[in-house]
Amino acid sequence: MSGPLKGIRVLDLTRVLAGPFATQILADLGAEVIKIERPGTGDDTRSWGPPYVKDAQGNDTAETTYFVGCNRGKKSVALDLADAAAQARIRELAGRCDVLIENYKVGDLARYGLDYAALHRLYPRLIYCSITGFGQTGPYAQRAGYDPIAQAMCGMMSVTGEAEDKPGTTPQRVGVAVVDLMSGQYAVIGILAALLHTKQTGEGQHIDIGLLDVGVASMANIASAYLGAGVVSTRNGGVHPSVVPSQVFECADGYVIVAAANDAQFRKLCEAAGRPEIAQDKRFATNSARVRHRGIISPLLEAIFRTRPVADWTEALAKVGVPCGPIHSIDKVFDDPQVRARGMVVEVPYTPAGSLKMTANPIRMSATPTVCDRPPPLLGEHQQEILRQQD
Repeated sequence: MSGPLKGIRVLDLTRVLAGPFATQILADLGAEVIKIERPGTGDDTRSWGPPYVKDAQGNDTAETTYFVGCNRGKKSVALDLADAAAQARIRELAGRCDVLIENYKVGDLARYGLDYAALHRLYPRLIYCSITGFGQTGPYAQRAGYDPIAQAMCGMMSVTGEAEDKPGTTPQRVGVAVVDLMSGQYAVIGILAALLHTKQTGEGQHIDIGLLDVGVASMANIASAYLGAGVVSTRNGGVHPSVVPSQVFECADGYVIVAAANDAQFRKLCEAAGRPEIAQDKRFATNSARVRHRGIISPLLEAIFRTRPVADWTEALAKVGVPCGPIHSIDKVFDDPQVRARGMVVEVPYTPAGSLKMTANPIRMSATPTVCDRPPPLLGEHQQEILRQQD
């Protein structure tokens, strides 16, 4: 193994997305990640198909695309947490690891002697990270919580979806489980900081990640607008509430999003559109004026954008430095020359399918690059390798 976390060992008691995403990042960074799964069934997402990974002939394998998307680079051991002998095995494994990460409901692992308090007594250097819906404390701590619930309760859904003045619209969840993914990333940040603390002091600690906490923190400028100015933001569709134009435009053959974040960019947009006089109109000359006159300038720009195809607009605006991008479906994403140039797809040998394509880790490190060449494990694939080390 290589990478900046070479030599770090992680015991992974997580399943579904937030926890596995965190441990996949740690594996990409070079840590040895030992994933404990239920015998016979494994991680919940092993059964979340279709879609299933296709083999070279285009036939379904038994492996789901959901599972392989967040479990590469790990070693799988199948142990039943309800079994006393398995509990003892896991406790022994924890003693040979630097980090344990779990996403069971609050208090569940205490039944098996695998909670933070029990393991901290045995292994005071162990870093123990818990990911739950609502954190370890507070009136909702015992509730089950998933990404859509966090998106709803943190305010994210209240600002996501078509504008509220359009009939029949409702709040929408983001199409990707962003709170789960951000929770995994915050967990990794906490773990890396805790590893530094342990190196300096010899002490482990408990890291408490709650999806709702992460969702609230992720509201960023929306939260700041309320806390600092009492503004309750609403749904605006693809429109930025404070910048005009920063929105989705329909073109002759598809859609683009344009973000002209300052007055100079707006002038360049108007020039590229062949309408420089628009930027000279005092109603549109400054961003604050454009925000006040959004109801006038937006329909004017919408009509202009519909006259030309997506490729024309993206090329013309890129030439003059106005941020603009096509709205891709996922198949178009992986055909994009920039995505290809950045190597955002990796292909690794994978027994069930011959080979497996995955998205690459986006962290670029010049001295200690990430490692994305190890496939996700089959259920219990590393049972003998790991348990033999304990015998």
